[in-house]
Amino acid sequence: MKSTETRTPPSPGHAEVRIIAQTPEAARAVAEVLRHCFAGAEQRSYPGLHGDTRLHLTVDTATPAGPARSWLAASLAPLGTGAHADEV
Repeated sequence: MKSTETRTPPSPGHAEVRIIAQTPEAARAVAEVLRHCFAGAEQRSYPGLHGDTRLHLTVDTATPAGPARSWLAASLAPLGTGAHADEV
């Protein structure tokens, strides 16, 4: 049975991002792109259970920059989206 993790939601205007990658380099590359788009990235990395890398970021979505600003302005939330099967 899988245990669920109790989390405190991020403060308003912020988002928690989880990156799971096969290598630390791949996780850092994705995090770097996010840092170019959003301010306030706080990074934490953890070893995964199967030799993978898990990297968690907190980003400030209230002040998007560069590509994120134009993408966010033009996007709408897709219908039928929600948590992944392994998330609560």
